[in-house]
Amino acid sequence: MVRLAKFGRGEGRDWAKQNLRGVAGCVSPTLTNDLRGLNEAAIRHDVRLEKELGFAGILLVSETGTTPAEMREFVDICVDEAGGDLITILQASEQTLQDNIDLIAYAENAGADLVLPSFPLMFHPQTEDEVYDFFKGMADSTSMGMIVFAIHLWNFGRLHPSTFSPRLIRRLVDDCPNVVAIKNEIGHPTVAGVSEVFERFNDEVVVTDPMEHNAPAWTCAYDMQFLGTSNYEYAGSAVPRMFDLLQDRGTYDEAMELYWKMHPARLANLAVMGEAIAGTSLVHRLAWKYQNWLQGFNGGPIRFPQGRLNDGQMARLRSSLVAAGLPVTDDPDERFFVGRLPTEL
Repeated sequence: MVRLAKFGRGEGRDWAKQNLRGVAGCVSPTLTNDLRGLNEAAIRHDVRLEKELGFAGILLVSETGTTPAEMREFVDICVDEAGGDLITILQASEQTLQDNIDLIAYAENAGADLVLPSFPLMFHPQTEDEVYDFFKGMADSTSMGMIVFAIHLWNFGRLHPSTFSPRLIRRLVDDCPNVVAIKNEIGHPTVAGVSEVFERFNDEVVVTDPMEHNAPAWTCAYDMQFLGTSNYEYAGSAVPRMFDLLQDRGTYDEAMELYWKMHPARLANLAVMGEAIAGTSLVHRLAWKYQNWLQGFNGGPIRFPQGRLNDGQMARLRSSLVAAGLPVTDDPDERFFVGRLPTEL
């Protein structure tokens, strides 16, 4: 079924300034328990729970071993279940430019709202022009709004010390009118690069630092209106509630009370994910799925290639939620690997 886009060509930035607000989490595909296909009931359960917890949007995660056909089916399920209640953001992380263009075209036809492009595992550019050409090839192929994902994970540090230069971002914003947002994580571990992106681009497009622990600073300094995308589900409804409170200076104190309540769980999340990403430059999607399961999401199977989740990581993440006084399931961890809505083997 062809769905009408929420905005026309050239209208994306105005739409984003008005509508790209709140917190966007992540939904990963769940497979059937024999790993032969998608578990539609589980995926729909997860999308519905995103709404119940107060999320404004979701990233449709594509780094869990799905086939191209399964990824398209996943897009259809998520967009249908989201309805008009959630902004749907496609993660375009296929292995070639053309494969990404084809997936973006499918998602646009299905009614997804935005695209968060990644760069392929074997993409090793020697100039910023190569990065520009790859991104612009995707942007030029669609009317969908594009999010520039400026982060160190692409291994572009040889091109600029920030790992994704503000000069390159400037070119993409100027030359790709459907760039509507920047997911801004340059220059870590310092904050100067993140601040520079806000300073340079916040008046033109939506700029977000997806690290929720920085949200109080950037909402005060730059009126950051959107937080996304990451595994904010680790704390249930707490991150959307905190971010909503931060939007009003009159409820800042209440927001910070919630911020500090979450802090034991936040520290465990940062530690487990930091250790996993440091050695691979890949997000530990299985750990994210486990965190979601602790909050009532389905959990359940995904495929290799993925990081293996160990007992120590699970114990640390679970106990941190207890320490923070946040909700956490009583179900034993072995149930995570089966899922809440398992299919028959």
